Amino acid sequence: MQNQTSPLILTFGAVDPVGAAGVTADLAVFSALGCQGLAVTTALLIGDSARIEDLQETDPDWVSDQARVLLEDAQVAAFKIGALQNMEHASAIAEIVSDYPDAPLVLDPFSSRLPEAGEDADELLTIVRQLLVPQTSVLMLSQVELGRLAETWRDTEISSDAPLEEDVRYLIELGCEFVLVTGTPAGAGHGDAVRANTLYGADGVVRHDAWQHLPGPFLGAGGTLSAAIAAYLARGADTPTAVQLAQDYTQGALAHAQRYGMGKLVPNRTFQFNDKETS
Repeated sequence: MQNQTSPLILTFGAVDPVGAAGVTADLAVFSALGCQGLAVTTALLIGDSARIEDLQETDPDWVSDQARVLLEDAQVAAFKIGALQNMEHASAIAEIVSDYPDAPLVLDPFSSRLPEAGEDADELLTIVRQLLVPQTSVLMLSQVELGRLAETWRDTEISSDAPLEEDVRYLIELGCEFVLVTGTPAGAGHGDAVRANTLYGADGVVRHDAWQHLPGPFLGAGGTLSAAIAAYLARGADTPTAVQLAQDYTQGALAHAQRYGMGKLVPNRTFQFNDKETS
């Protein structure tokens, strides 16, 4: 019998029966990258590899209690927060992680896998911006998602046609350490089949990584990347290095993706082990 030695990561998110998104996917990534995952369930999903048919949210008190009991027992090296559907969940999670400011926090608040939050969507995003973004080590979102989040402040503070960099700077000024924007233009010299992920810090662009577009469609690609970033941060990597390694890992998971049924391709998060077994 020995004490826990691999880094512990606490993730908040939904339980996806397919394992393509949410905490089930995160746990697979953490394990593949040498970490141990702990999970707080925010919702139960009914769905397959093509669509989500229904969603049952967890009571906000249960979200808090799940996390508090775990954190009283174990010391975590990082947090990951996935897509949020409920304002009370967002507030509760923000209060919990505020007690652990030394643990890196990766926030990936959007997911195409889950339905829209409905009429409370704007208020939910405002809570995310006000309570979670200032505590975040790495905020990950696409250009479209960044624009959606920016709608919660643009009307009063900056113009609606502000460039991406201005939106990013606003978030960093709130206290977010780094913002990773996915799907940005790769730049001159690259074809349409190449896209990029751009990491921003307080001094501007930290890294800009171009990637060959892989044919999909994929289910859970973004969640794989954010979970991998959390894993590498938990293992002690600095943020630029964690982002680089996580992108390499995600590209491999997508290249080895599997189709479970008639729906989208699911990233193969254990592809390294499968390669070793067949070599």
